[in-house]
Amino acid sequence: MRTSTTALLSLLASSAAALAPPNYPGCKTLWSDSFMGSSGDIPSRANWKTITNFRVNNEVQDYVDSTRNIQISGGGTVQLIPVKDANGRWTSGRLESTYTFTPEAGKVTAVEAVLRFGDNDQSNKKGMWPAFWLLGDSMRHGTPWPQCGEIDIMETVNGSPKAYGTLHCGWMGGGPCNEPIGRATETPLADYGWHRWTVQIDRTNAADWRAERIQWFLDGHVFNTVTGADIGDQAVWSTLAHSPLYIIMNVAVGGNWPGNPDAATLGSWGSMMEVEYVSVFQQQQTSHPRPGRPGGPGWNNEGAV
Repeated sequence: MRTSTTALLSLLASSAAALAPPNYPGCKTLWSDSFMGSSGDIPSRANWKTITNFRVNNEVQDYVDSTRNIQISGGGTVQLIPVKDANGRWTSGRLESTYTFTPEAGKVTAVEAVLRFGDNDQSNKKGMWPAFWLLGDSMRHGTPWPQCGEIDIMETVNGSPKAYGTLHCGWMGGGPCNEPIGRATETPLADYGWHRWTVQIDRTNAADWRAERIQWFLDGHVFNTVTGADIGDQAVWSTLAHSPLYIIMNVAVGGNWPGNPDAATLGSWGSMMEVEYVSVFQQQQTSHPRPGRPGGPGWNNEGAV
């Protein structure tokens, strides 16, 4: 579905400052998409698989391959849009990267996106569940969840003013990630506007897997850290930090966590997730930088790349 002229102008205005993927000092860009194209186009088929006929967690949406639900804005962004039709059916969009990467020993690998949410009021977002996350590529080859490993970089539900960074791993019924709940930490979400979300898989201490760590950043500030020692199981840690991963972006509707939408829930662009770019970076040095050194995805006063 192509937008009307009025709607398009409004959407382009919101995206006028769309960012190109940055070139961080000391880092190599392994893969990136900045979603260039004409309004109403689909994202690159070479970069993304559009998922259909897939539903988990008692969600109510159907993921479909339609520009009504997944479209390039024309302003250097992609929009994932949940829509409710006249018959009460919810549809939405889910993109999975064709690209996979394996965090390299001795390096820091970072996955980053700048994204925002539609400006519907929280009271009109019951059941909305946007997410930006990573899944173990072994899932595509028969390994069940959560044994495949999952790193949720950002999730938020029901328009709440907070978001979560979460690990899923191990086995159902407990384990090091307390499945099916996962190991989650929340962070305040000041607004629905543009923010930079980053996860770093730090293998600079590759000689000791227990000292490796995964860190989550919001606008360059750490809000969650999990180490190999926290997981306490080398095989499980390997599914998260040593194995191939791919990128997922989606807006689910309903499900076990947010609950189902109610009569006040609104779809369309007011409940979308809009993404400026997605990039995978790798730090080229093999030791931690000095504290306070600038540059790099998620660099902060702790010196994390």
